Amino acid sequence: MKSFSKKPLLIGVIHLPPLPGEMEEVIKSAVSDAKAIMEGGFDAVIVENFGDTPFFKTAVPPETVAAMTRAAVEIRREIEGSIPLGFNVLRNDPAAALGLCAVCDGDFIRVNVHTGAMLTDQGIIEGDAAATVRKRDQICPEAGIFADILVKHATPLAPISIEQAAKDTWHRGKADALIISGTGTGEATDLADLKAVREAVPEAQILVGSGATAGNAKELLEFADGLIVGTSLKNGEAIDPAKVAELRAAC
Repeated sequence: MKSFSKKPLLIGVIHLPPLPGEMEEVIKSAVSDAKAIMEGGFDAVIVENFGDTPFFKTAVPPETVAAMTRAAVEIRREIEGSIPLGFNVLRNDPAAALGLCAVCDGDFIRVNVHTGAMLTDQGIIEGDAAATVRKRDQICPEAGIFADILVKHATPLAPISIEQAAKDTWHRGKADALIISGTGTGEATDLADLKAVREAVPEAQILVGSGATAGNAKELLEFADGLIVGTSLKNGEAIDPAKVAELRAAC
């Protein structure tokens, strides 16, 4: 697996509009956001089909993967391999994300439910770490698996502590990084949750998955190794270079 040892690791999120949509506009927006993230000094970029609400629970239709592939090719051309590229296929399609990594020279994926089972607005989603890890090893063995712990917009199907969920995902699910988030998109991540996971799996790479801003970055990075940031970087629907630079400076 490729190394993501830089600390703090700042990952900017490109939120794609509903897909497939008007692809020329999709690509124009995605490339502009990628450029702002890269030139702002971030360490990686991740592409999400964020506009595809309501999300499919697991496997997305082929036109979604095709549209993300086309956007990713142009993003890769813009960043020229200078920073890592990742994929999150919402709501929980790690196989498609791995396929994108394999054909678009991707470096990592985000998996919302990698182990355990969560009750979500899409219904019950079960993690399938066994299939995801083996698929990764087959088609893109260098790609990292970044897994959410008790993912946002969801509730565990059975009671489980965040510490135990983190241990299971790290040790048994073989994730390469653990993501801790707030209750929803853009919602602040609880410092107590970060501290609990850091103490439970001190050797793990821990990333904040929501709610990071220039104002709270310093306290989040007391326990986390990096930040995944999308919402707070935006001015309207587009990434604002000034906000990217402000967060970079705060870190």
